[in-house]
Amino acid sequence: MQWPTIQSRFMGKAPSTVTSDVIVKGPEFAEDAMNVPILIDARALARRAGPIERIVVVADRNPIQHILDFEPMRSWPVLAFRFRMEQSSPVRALVRTQDGRWHVGQTWVNAAGGGCTVPGASRADGSWSRTLNQVQARVFKNLLEGGTRLRLRIMHPMDTGLVGGIPAFYIEQLELRDSLEQPVWRLHLHEPVSENPLLTLELGEQLQGPWHLLGRDNNGNRIDERLPT
Repeated sequence: MQWPTIQSRFMGKAPSTVTSDVIVKGPEFAEDAMNVPILIDARALARRAGPIERIVVVADRNPIQHILDFEPMRSWPVLAFRFRMEQSSPVRALVRTQDGRWHVGQTWVNAAGGGCTVPGASRADGSWSRTLNQVQARVFKNLLEGGTRLRLRIMHPMDTGLVGGIPAFYIEQLELRDSLEQPVWRLHLHEPVSENPLLTLELGEQLQGPWHLLGRDNNGNRIDERLPT
């Protein structure tokens, strides 16, 4: 029932189609509603329809539907991450190509629920302030598919604002730059992304490090980290 609203809100009146060229993978049942793993892969669409401008990920039945925006720019249009689910829902990747068309991939994830309305572990024990915006990173070769894979973990409570007495507090933007300080990809995160975001991205075969990660949260706290090559 939420789909017409999502179409209007996120894609407007632009043409759109559901396609198997956009892969969205999640668990059949999310045992931990605060850490639901999702993989988005739009490489098949990029091969068929050209470069990807933007990927918008939404969960229809979440109280905050908008999970994140991903601009692949010069990386592959592949992203894995974890997010909070309040109840069972379709999870969709809305992918816009350079011609202005939207291509929709989707899956259904069952969940026990409540993931958006309870505090995270670091908020509950107060440890979040000691590790805020610390970055753990690993860069390694993707032996099966080629290219370079980047795995990031950024320490942050990612509060949704739906827990009494705890305002929304989350990472808003991340950008990776190459050795020439040129942007490689950009992410705009929203409240449903899980505590201490764990992100996996595919950088392709042509890009070269060392890498520079920049970002900020909605309180103005900065992320500025040089990553290992």
